[in-house]
Amino acid sequence: MSDTLVASNVKSNLLKGGEFVIKESTAADTFIPEDINEEQSMVRQMVRDFANGAGEKPHKLEYQVELMEQAGELGLLGCHIPEEYGGTLLDTNANTFISEELGRMGGGFATTIAAHTGIGMLPILYFGTEELKLKYLPRLASGEWKAAYCLTEPGSGSDALAAKTRADLSADGSHYLINGQKMWISNAGFANMFIVFAQIDGDKFTGFVVEADTPGITLGAEEQKMGIKGSSTRQVFFENVKVPATNLLGQIGKGHLIAFNALNIGRYKLGLMCMGGAKRGIATSVKYANERKQFGQPIASFGAIKYKLAEQAIRNFAIESACYRISDLLDDKKNALMEQGDSYADATLKAAEEYAIECAIIKIYGSEVTDYVVDEMVQIHGGLGFSEEFSAARAYRDARINRIYEGTNEINRMLMVSQLLKKAMKGQVDLVGPAWAVQKELASMPSMEGVSGLYAEEKKALKDFKKVILMTAGAAVKMQMEGQLDIKEEQEIVMNVADMMIDTFAAESLLLRVERLADMPDKAHDQSVYEAMLKVFFNDATSRVAKCASDAIASFAEGDLLKTFLMGVKRFTKYPPVNVKIARRLVADTLIAADDYCF
Repeated sequence: MSDTLVASNVKSNLLKGGEFVIKESTAADTFIPEDINEEQSMVRQMVRDFANGAGEKPHKLEYQVELMEQAGELGLLGCHIPEEYGGTLLDTNANTFISEELGRMGGGFATTIAAHTGIGMLPILYFGTEELKLKYLPRLASGEWKAAYCLTEPGSGSDALAAKTRADLSADGSHYLINGQKMWISNAGFANMFIVFAQIDGDKFTGFVVEADTPGITLGAEEQKMGIKGSSTRQVFFENVKVPATNLLGQIGKGHLIAFNALNIGRYKLGLMCMGGAKRGIATSVKYANERKQFGQPIASFGAIKYKLAEQAIRNFAIESACYRISDLLDDKKNALMEQGDSYADATLKAAEEYAIECAIIKIYGSEVTDYVVDEMVQIHGGLGFSEEFSAARAYRDARINRIYEGTNEINRMLMVSQLLKKAMKGQVDLVGPAWAVQKELASMPSMEGVSGLYAEEKKALKDFKKVILMTAGAAVKMQMEGQLDIKEEQEIVMNVADMMIDTFAAESLLLRVERLADMPDKAHDQSVYEAMLKVFFNDATSRVAKCASDAIASFAEGDLLKTFLMGVKRFTKYPPVNVKIARRLVADTLIAADDYCF
C-alpha cells in the first residue's frame, strides 16, 4: 500500500458542501467506481478475499478479536492513518473501496471494524496531542489494541450534550476523576481503549482517552440485541476513574466538535458499508430467485419478482454513485487543503466538515436502501426468508440498526437542512439569489422550448428538482422571517425538504455516472441497462419530490399563495412518462442472466 497524500491535479472548481442544491456538476469531474485504478483494484481484491475467507465468523462474537487482528495484519485498520502513526495511508477513494468490501461481510464485524477505525481512532487523529497520537494510533492501526466510543448515556442519546458523566480535576491538576455511565457501547467487551465524553465540573462537555484497564471501570453484560449479534455491545460504568490530564482531547468544553466531526465520516462510512452489504443481499436474492421453482419455472421469470430485483439494483446503483462522488469530493478537498499547508489530520477533518450535509445524505439513503433490499430479500425467499436457517432473516435483523446509530435518520434529516440554512446565513452558500430567481420564474410564462441532447430530459428534471427545493425552503424561510413560522418547530416541513435534497443528490449522482459511462471509450457494458435505471429513478423521484413539496407547502401556505406554489410544483415536476415495466424488466433480466449483482 502506497502513501498517496496529495494529488497534483486538484480541481479548481470544487463544489462546496451543500452547493449541489444551486449549482450543476459535470460528468467529466465526477469520480465513478468504474474509474478504479490498478492499485485500488488490488486493494479491493485483497479485502474481498479477506471477507470471503471469513465465512460465518463475522456474525459470531467469539471471532471479533481474531478478525480485527487479521484486519490489522493486512493494514486495513490503518489505511486512513499517516505512516508516522503506524498507518499505511491510502487515498480516500481506496478507503471507500475498502469500506464497501467490508460492508459485504455484514453482521457484527461491520460494526466492530467501523467503530474502531472511525469514531474510535479519528478523535485521536483529529484532536489528540502529538504524544497521544504516537502513543495510541500505532497500537490501534496494528490491531494490537481495539477502540470503543463512549458517548450515549441512559438519559442522552440524540441530545448528546445532555450527558451527565462528570470529570473533575484533581487539586494538583495532574488527573481527572470520571464518574458516570455509558450505554450501547460497541466493542466494549474487548476494547483496550475508550473515547469518553464527560462534563468537566458538570457543564463543560469534553473528550478524553481512557485506557480500559484503568481501575474503576466495570462493564455490564452483553446486550441481547435484535441484530448484529456478533458485535460486542455493553454498558460501561466509571467510578472514580483516574485519567491523566494529558489524555484530554481538544479543548475543555469543546467536546461537541470532537463528537460531531468524528460522526461526519462515521456517517459516510456507514452509508457506503450499507451499500456494500446491499450488493450481497441483491446477489443472494437473484440466486434464490433463479433456483426456486414454482408452477414449473424459476420465480425469477415472474414479473412481480423482476420488479423487486430491479428496484433493489436501481436504488443501490444510485447510492453507490453518490458514495463515490462524495468520496472524490472529500479527497479533492483534503488535497486542496494540504496544498495550502494543512496537516493531513486537519485537512481530513475540514473536508468531512465541509461535506457534512452530503455525509448525512449517504448515511440516510444508504441505510434506507439497505432496509429495502433486505426486506425484499426476505419476501423473495418466502417462508424460508422467515427462517433463521437462511441468511435472509439475519440480514433483515442486522440492517435495522443502521437507521438508528451514527445519529438517527430523523436527526440527520434535520441536521442536513439546518446546516444548509446556516451556510446560507454565513454567506458560504448563496441560496438567496437562486431562490429569488425561482420566484421570478414563477411569475413569468413557462418556456415552450423543447430540450435536446444526451439525457436532456433528465438534466432538465434535475434543474427543476432544485427549483422545487429552493421554492419550498425559500417560502418557509420567508414566512419565518415575517414571524409566521418557526422552522425549528416544524419538523415535518424540514423532513420534506431533506427528502427532496436526498432524492436530488441521488438523482444527480446517478445521472453523472450514467453520462460518464456513455463516454467511456472501451465500453464493456450495455448502456441501455444503465439508461433504464436512470429513467426509472427519475420517474419515481419526480413523484416523490412533487409529494414532499406539496405536503410541505400545504402545511404553511393557504389561499392564493398556496395555489401559486402548487402551480409551481406542478410546473417543475414534469418528467415525461416512462414505461417502467419494460425498463425494470431489462434491469432484472440482466441480473438474472448474471446470477449476481453485476452493475
